[in-house]
Amino acid sequence: MIFDPMAFGAGALNFALAFVAAGGFTLIFKALYRWITPHDEGAQIRAGNSAAAIVLGGALLGYVIPLASALTNTHSLPEFVAWAALAGVIQIATFWIVRRVALPDVSARIDRGEISTAIYLAAISLCVGILNAACMSA
Repeated sequence: MIFDPMAFGAGALNFALAFVAAGGFTLIFKALYRWITPHDEGAQIRAGNSAAAIVLGGALLGYVIPLASALTNTHSLPEFVAWAALAGVIQIATFWIVRRVALPDVSARIDRGEISTAIYLAAISLCVGILNAACMSA
């Protein structure tokens, strides 16, 4: 095999664009998720609340897993943007449904640092993210 600098340059540019787009969408999702939740994850994490870190980490992973699937399965930036937006909506809707149906006091539990609640919510976020990613590739 011979190294082709032109092919590498084109591939590296595509990589950089995809990485920047995915990173940007992840930051947007994180901001929206933190805005939509009634508890302030940033302040709680800075104060040492492990439950808040687990929940936010689970939500981010639950979002990034389908985002990675979208990067693998899409062929244009507009298509990727559509899937990235859908993945974010699904992840935020998941929190809203859990908060309304399964654990109406989820924010108070996170505020109190309840690790069991945080693990449960993070696991739900991951399960939804994995299913979301699988459905994108179907």
